[in-house]
Amino acid sequence: MQYVLIIHEVESYQAWKLVFDQAADIRKRAGEISYQLLQYDNDANNIVHFSLWTSLENARRFFESPELVEIRKKAGVKAPNFIYLQEIERGVL
Repeated sequence: MQYVLIIHEVESYQAWKLVFDQAADIRKRAGEISYQLLQYDNDANNIVHFSLWTSLENARRFFESPELVEIRKKAGVKAPNFIYLQEIERGVL
């Protein structure tokens, strides 16, 4: 499994979420399979986006595309940090 973890501050969660939801189709076409959104417990504008992808190559191509740079700008994203991850183990306790 290939995952992407994105940590970023946004100007306004509500404004960011609207743009995020509008981009669902292009995210799916790019290879995003599923996602989780989390926010810092003391700051609603610090967002963690954790997503499963068809491949890390597809994820990199999408997140580094000029189209997405513009979408992030429109959404008020400040300095996103992208972490590309390969699953090595899963367990349930």
